Amino acid sequence: MSKGKILVIDDEDIVRMSCSRTLIPEGYEVRLSRNGLDGLRMLREEKADLVLTDLKMPEMDGIEVLGKIKEEWPDIEVIVITGYQTVETAVKSIKLGAYDYIEKPFTPDALIAAVDKAFTHMKK
Repeated sequence: MSKGKILVIDDEDIVRMSCSRTLIPEGYEVRLSRNGLDGLRMLREEKADLVLTDLKMPEMDGIEVLGKIKEEWPDIEVIVITGYQTVETAVKSIKLGAYDYIEKPFTPDALIAAVDKAFTHMKK
């Protein structure tokens, strides 16, 4: 039985694979996308419960991805993951509806804690 569906949108192969290797053994279904446009297409084909999105990506950055997700699927929670953390980007992400913000590099435990916390929040 799956604990929930997660879509990981990040242009770095290592980040996508790390998220997948960390979250699948925890009981989550994980799909992977290398950019925002593809990630949005994947959501239209099969909705996820939670999206993990990078901020800095080619074609469409994570702020734009976050805005479009919240516009089309306001019930999907979004956790922003980035190596370019500033107070400004964190505040902007939260104002646009991000549930949480994780700084790269993150540990498997930090990722699991953030994802579990988001799913607990969704069940309330």
